Amino acid sequence: MAFDSLADFLAMGSHGPYVWSAWGVTLGLLVVCVIVVRGESRTVRRTLRRRLRRGAVAASTPSEASHEG
Repeated sequence: MAFDSLADFLAMGSHGPYVWSAWGVTLGLLVVCVIVVRGESRTVRRTLRRRLRRGAVAASTPSEASHEG
């Protein structure tokens, strides 16, 4: 094993603060990306459902042109 103990592993030869902060920032950004994409996806699905409902309602109601004789 490259490190003798868990403390040596976490210290990373005195580069630990840099290494672990880089991992933390990367993980944080990935989590934020997932949250943002899920929110946008939910918004797009909601908008599409509304449009489909409006289209179905518009298709089921007779238009003004069909009443003109």
